[in-house]
Amino acid sequence: MLVIGIAGGTGSGKTTVVRKIVESLPEGEVVVLPQDSYYKDSSHVPMEERQLINFDHPDAFDWGLLTEQLMMLKEGRAIEQPTYSYLTCTRQKETIHIEPRDVVIVEGILALCDERLREQMDLKVFVDADPDERLIRVICRDMVERGRTAEAVMERYTRVLKPMHLQFIEPTKRYADLIVPQGGDNRRAIEILTMYIEKNLGLPWRP
Repeated sequence: MLVIGIAGGTGSGKTTVVRKIVESLPEGEVVVLPQDSYYKDSSHVPMEERQLINFDHPDAFDWGLLTEQLMMLKEGRAIEQPTYSYLTCTRQKETIHIEPRDVVIVEGILALCDERLREQMDLKVFVDADPDERLIRVICRDMVERGRTAEAVMERYTRVLKPMHLQFIEPTKRYADLIVPQGGDNRRAIEILTMYIEKNLGLPWRP
């Protein structure tokens, strides 16, 4: 099994990079563990307080569960991946049944933050992008997918996203084996990643 960690700032294009890797490999070869699925459950907290939680801080994540489930997959055991709702800011009752596959991708803003998690990875990737481009993507995404106003997104970016990126996310770049500039638009970097995976799986490269 090959475990790849893909980190980067909010709106950097991580999800696009992961999607293109998955699409370029044979169907059923890859399992993706989105870090967003492993936020700590805050259903016991009043809604007003939930909306103030700093979801870009390392303390917001259930590192123990994520590391445990990754190790289970490496041991050949299936997991029940948690699901999380951004609308209610709570972990959902529903889980996703995931069987072990040849490739596991751990994707998230702080995927390279936790030392125990990094130790489980065979390849660590940081997806980089221009801050202005990331902000535009965040505004578009949060308005459409998370029901937020442009004003609310801008306020959150200034108050939370930017300082957390500088304090916690950007520093994890030093742990990366590969840095992908220009996010999901970097076709050459995605090809290199795919070639690395195919070589480790013993698959013929498909240009």
